[in-house]
Amino acid sequence: MPRLRPAGACLVGGLTVAVALALAGCSASGPAALAPTGSAAARPESSPTETLLGTPDTDGSAVGQLADGFPADLVPVPPGATVLVSSAEPVPTTDLVQISLNLRTAQDTTGLMDAVRGPLLAAGFVEGAPPVVEPGLAAQSTFSRGDGSELLVVGVLDRDDERTLTLGGKVRTAVP
Repeated sequence: MPRLRPAGACLVGGLTVAVALALAGCSASGPAALAPTGSAAARPESSPTETLLGTPDTDGSAVGQLADGFPADLVPVPPGATVLVSSAEPVPTTDLVQISLNLRTAQDTTGLMDAVRGPLLAAGFVEGAPPVVEPGLAAQSTFSRGDGSELLVVGVLDRDDERTLTLGGKVRTAVP
């Protein structure tokens, strides 16, 4: 299975949550590399699982499955969803893990957000409004826990009877 840079794993298929995910800790190299250029007609068609990520160079990311160390108990993949790309990278000198998850599903937006919300609220996270509202998204939210060092940003793009969810941020490896 190919491995990918976690910094670029924040976005798949041009999903426009770049600002929100940047606040969750993604590096500028990921979103900047995805800035639209040229006309839509000049861009080649992408496959349903194609990503716009750079050359693989780390063991922290996985395509089509959850990355090693991804906290699936905290952020489970909803039934029927397909993982496009995920990452889990320890944050040096902390007990935090930088994670990202991009998945696609036919599940409705409300059900998809509920599937993410439930485990996070049960684990002590508090839901809040995103700092920047992305007008093209069907739903978006933030989840924080404790002193705010644990923060996840979630966005859902609804297009052509499919939802693409992007989640990114930092969580503790051990329950506080």
